[in-house]
Amino acid sequence: MSASAIFVLDLKGKVLICRNYKGDVDMAEIDHFLPLLMQHEEEGLLCPVLSHGSVHFLWIKHSNLYLVATTNKNSNASLVYSFLYKLVEVFTEYFKELEEESIQDNFVVVYELLDELMDFGFPQTTDSKILQEYITQEGAKLEVAKSKVPTTVTNAVSWRSEGIKYKKNEVFIDVIESINVLVNANGSVMSSDIVGSIKLKTMLSGMPELRLGLNDRVLFALTGPLTRSDGQCLTRTHYNLLARPSRDVNLFDERVQEVKSESDVLDLFV
Repeated sequence: MSASAIFVLDLKGKVLICRNYKGDVDMAEIDHFLPLLMQHEEEGLLCPVLSHGSVHFLWIKHSNLYLVATTNKNSNASLVYSFLYKLVEVFTEYFKELEEESIQDNFVVVYELLDELMDFGFPQTTDSKILQEYITQEGAKLEVAKSKVPTTVTNAVSWRSEGIKYKKNEVFIDVIESINVLVNANGSVMSSDIVGSIKLKTMLSGMPELRLGLNDRVLFALTGPLTRSDGQCLTRTHYNLLARPSRDVNLFDERVQEVKSESDVLDLFV
């Protein structure tokens, strides 16, 4: 479960703006937040989660504002805090500086953002670039300028617009490696590691796919076939499947497409 409601408070605990997503927590419960915060601060027991009865307050402080999420369930605290910090990031993208004055001067935009950022307590569209396509600070131009939902909202990707074209398709790749070695007074190597990075500058038209795989032929030629702890020799297919990035990582990165079958040992990046 996630947040029941989101509040933006000033330093005195006054509610500047709020949004009730579920309706299962009394909105008046926020009046207990600041007294609880001050009590815990005086006792030296300040913590990121405060509780009053069955209601829990998950909060962060930014500038002269408190951003508070309320819930009466066993919510995913990491998800809620990630959303609160993302909320600060999106507001900063819109208003440059997130302060009490910027909230008061942009009530309409803030309400629209709160409606799009979260639905029934669960984060939805949190990419500021997508939000800026159909939520503008010129509220009167909203219906005229954008008569349909931007394609990036329903597209598989959100970081690349459609219709990108170059006269010449080019890709520049820089492979940067550095070696760190720690040597003692006797000249013996105590530790060593290699740190590398790949930097790309792409000028490709459309939405190209990057297909990555392991060139294990060179590795097998130098070291021979790999073996597991039980002595079984790993074939090329086994090695690729084991070395492939974890599916858990792919699920959190929307740029990575799922492989279609176990025989397909490559990951696709759009």
